[in-house]
Amino acid sequence: MAFGVFIHRADSIYEDTPAERYQFPRQYLGRAQACEGDWIVYYEPRKVPGTKGYFAVAKVERIVPDPSAPGMYLALIEPGSYLDFAHPVPFAEENGVIERGVLNEEGNISGRAQAAVRALSPSDFNRIVEAGLRDEAPLLPRSEPAASSAVAEDRAPFIFEQARDRVATLGSRIVRDRVFRRIVLRAYDERCAITGLRLINGGGRAEVEAGHIRPVEANGPDILSNGIALSGTAHWMFDRGLIGLADDLEILVSRQVNDRASVRGIINPTGRAIVPARVDERPHPHFLRWHRDHCFKQ
Repeated sequence: MAFGVFIHRADSIYEDTPAERYQFPRQYLGRAQACEGDWIVYYEPRKVPGTKGYFAVAKVERIVPDPSAPGMYLALIEPGSYLDFAHPVPFAEENGVIERGVLNEEGNISGRAQAAVRALSPSDFNRIVEAGLRDEAPLLPRSEPAASSAVAEDRAPFIFEQARDRVATLGSRIVRDRVFRRIVLRAYDERCAITGLRLINGGGRAEVEAGHIRPVEANGPDILSNGIALSGTAHWMFDRGLIGLADDLEILVSRQVNDRASVRGIINPTGRAIVPARVDERPHPHFLRWHRDHCFKQ
């Protein structure tokens, strides 16, 4: 097993869904197979306008031939392992490139940096993940959670001493909820997608919450396109299927709502969800369909 880097871009010609599978040609089969059962980092190339750099981490469950595309293969992602970074990591910073493995003996960037699938050293993996999950000023929830040992862990900084020793942190629900809240609220500018309200109290706490469209309990991934920012009331209604979203982001109101006029009254004037500007950060139709099929009450 070995760590790796998978290059992905939102407008990829390949049939990629980063939280579920990664498609690649035969030429990368050996490198991808080396990552089976281990963690990889997703990277968006520098030539992409507004590149996110290293933007997520996930665990490869297994490699299989793509039954729908001869000569192509799929890296199947272990359910629940994908996690967007709290802060996307640029390819290079003041001290040089963060992935030292792409440098040649002279210290220059080699052709390895262009490989869509490549090995990643434990030290490079550790450096990238630590930078991606660093959250020095976490967004405060609208209410203080009850004191517990879990809360103490939540407030502790991310510290990665050894990649192998600390990789279990990536499976922590506390860490995941904290990072997911950060990326969703940042993408939505702390504004409720349903009401359009952006309320921050005097203590700097956002009223809005980060909701999963497909819940974690139903194998919903911690990917931004499965997230949506919702006020407390809107979140309650969304989770109970009283409101939903069409693929074009029209806000749907269930016929089982007992006070439809009042619900319509809190929906923003456009009648559609207010979402991020980047298409790949908006709710994905795949997750919206799941919510309509399994949660929304017609």
